[in-house]
Amino acid sequence: MDLGKGLGHLTYSTLVHPGDNWDEIWNSLTTYVPQVKERISPNQPFGVSLRLAAESAKTLVNNPRERDKLKKFLGDNDMYLYTVNAFPYGPFKGTRVKEQVYEPDWRSEERTQYTINVAEVLADVCPEGSSPSIQSPPLGFKPRVTGPDVVDAFTEHVIRVAAHLVGLRERTGRTVGLALEPEPYCFLETTDETVEYFTKHLYSGASATRLARLAGIPISEAHAALRRHLGTVFDICHQAVAFENISESLQKLVDAGIPVFKLQEAAAVYMPQVNQKVVDSLQRYADTIYLTQTKEKKEGRFHMYLNLEDAFAAWGKDQGPREWRTHIHVPVFLDDLGPFGTTRFAIEDALKFHKANPVSRQLEIETYTWDVLPSNLKTGNIVDYVCKELEWVQEQLS
Repeated sequence: MDLGKGLGHLTYSTLVHPGDNWDEIWNSLTTYVPQVKERISPNQPFGVSLRLAAESAKTLVNNPRERDKLKKFLGDNDMYLYTVNAFPYGPFKGTRVKEQVYEPDWRSEERTQYTINVAEVLADVCPEGSSPSIQSPPLGFKPRVTGPDVVDAFTEHVIRVAAHLVGLRERTGRTVGLALEPEPYCFLETTDETVEYFTKHLYSGASATRLARLAGIPISEAHAALRRHLGTVFDICHQAVAFENISESLQKLVDAGIPVFKLQEAAAVYMPQVNQKVVDSLQRYADTIYLTQTKEKKEGRFHMYLNLEDAFAAWGKDQGPREWRTHIHVPVFLDDLGPFGTTRFAIEDALKFHKANPVSRQLEIETYTWDVLPSNLKTGNIVDYVCKELEWVQEQLS
C-alpha cells in the first residue's frame, strides 16, 4: 500500500508462506494475502511481494494463461505486484538449505536466466508506470569467492541481466531494478563492501562499456542505465548483525549514489551479554534449516560464526564477556525475547532516517522464519502475526 508523503509502498514478503513451486505460491497468495489486505488496507490498493523460485518463474514466463490468471486475481482483489523475491533458487521451506541458499550463485547461467525470467514476469504483470524490483543474493557465499576471476564472473553476469533490463524497458515501458542483498558471510556483507563493489565494478567505465555493447546504446546512456537498473536491498537485520550504525550505512549508500530499491524491515536476535543462561535459551534457535550467522564482539574485536552451534563451541572453550548478534528473523514488533533482545532498535533508526530522508519507494517486512520460531513467539495465526508487523511499521512512520 502507498504510505503517502513520499514514504513509498509497504508490504510483507510472501516468503513467509509455503511457495517452492507455482501451485504452492498460488495457494498461499490466494489464501493469505486477501485476508491481510482486508485488515490492513481495506479501502486502498495493496502491494504484493511475490516469492518466485526458479521453477515458478519458468512456469509463468512460458505460460501466458497463468500470468493472465495472476493479473486477474490481483485486479479483482485491488492488489498490485511491485517486487519479487528471487533470492532462493529452489526449495526454501521444510528442507535444509543453509549456505546452499546462495546457489547457483551469480557466476552461473542458471542464476542469470532465472533472473531474466522473473524480469519478464514483472514487466508483464506489474502496473504500467511502475518500477518493480527483483531481490537477489549477494553474488555468492564468501568462502566460495576464491579470487578476482570469480568477482569478474559475477560482474559479467549481472551486466548481462542489466542489458536485458534495458531492452525490457524499451519494449514494455517497465523499469525493472535488480537489487542485490548484502548478507552476513557473503561476498557482499557490509555496506562498505557493497559500496566498494558497486563503485569499482558495477558502476565502472568498463561495465558501462560492456553494457553499451550488449544493449546497443551509447556509453553515455549506459552509465545512467547501470544506476537505474542495478541497486540494493537494504535488509536492516543483516546490517544490524554486522554491528553497523544503520543511519550511517544508509547515508553511505546515498552518498555513493547506489539506489536502495527495497528497504527491508527485519529484526535479528541480540545478546548484549552472553552467559550460560543465554546460551541455554538459544539452543531452541540452533540447528535449523536456515543459516544462523552470528557475529561476536569480544574485547573490542569482532568474529563471525556461520551458525549458532559454532558460537556455542567457542563459548564452551572460553566463557569470557562478549556480545552476540544472530541472523534469525524475529517479529519486528518485539524487542524482548526473555533472556535476550532483538535489533528492533536498528529498524527504528532506519525508519526515522527514512521518514526524514526517504531512501526507497519500496518497504517490506521479511520475517520468513515463522515455521521455525518457538511456539511462545507465535501469538495468533500467520495472518494475525503479519498484520501486527505491518501495523507496527505504519505506527513508526505515522
